[in-house]
Amino acid sequence: MTGIADFKINNRWPAAHPERIQLYSFPTPNGIKASAMLEETGLPYEAHTVFLSKDDQKTPEFLALNPNGKIPAIIDPDGPGGKPLALFESGAILIYLAEKSGRFLSSDPATRYETIQWVMFQMGGIGPMFGQLGFFLKFAGKDIEDRRPLERYVNETKRLLQVLDGRLEGREWIMGSDYSIADIAMFAWVRTVRDFYEAGELVGLTGMENVTAWLDRCLARPASQKALNIPPRE
Repeated sequence: MTGIADFKINNRWPAAHPERIQLYSFPTPNGIKASAMLEETGLPYEAHTVFLSKDDQKTPEFLALNPNGKIPAIIDPDGPGGKPLALFESGAILIYLAEKSGRFLSSDPATRYETIQWVMFQMGGIGPMFGQLGFFLKFAGKDIEDRRPLERYVNETKRLLQVLDGRLEGREWIMGSDYSIADIAMFAWVRTVRDFYEAGELVGLTGMENVTAWLDRCLARPASQKALNIPPRE
């Protein structure tokens, strides 16, 4: 691959600015992570809306970029060695953009790995468990008469939030005084539980002062506010 035009996805979502990072996404919690990071770093990018309701993520063009059929995905025309780089998985995208920009991921080895640890905590726990909570509380799973699946994900969501609340005791951000990719990875998911699922009271979030204050700080950032509608839903 020598440029954006060589990627099959460009046939469906043509790049108006092929010299910029190309973002293929939708403002779900995982999508917001990539958008917020791009806004925070100031890296030039172009956003393309992948409409999940239209199964855009299942088209041959998108699957050629991400065979897992999930958003977000990016192409950086100026990747390592000056060659184009395609990436999927929001956690990998956060780490890559942090290293490219030199921001939101410490260069100190111990702090760097501790930050990545909390990104993995989001990827392996918060994202999957909160998503299942939403399915059984808000979407098709809410009609299942057996309440045990919902109870399982309510309890697991509460447990994970308690872990986060404990981490934030005495800290402004997850890594202390510095905003990082760990915060960017998590805030959209916690916001979704509180504001979209409207499950704050159900999972005990209303009583977790550390998490709620942290979430408000995250959402007060201009980049976070912009990212909530990047790419545009309409």
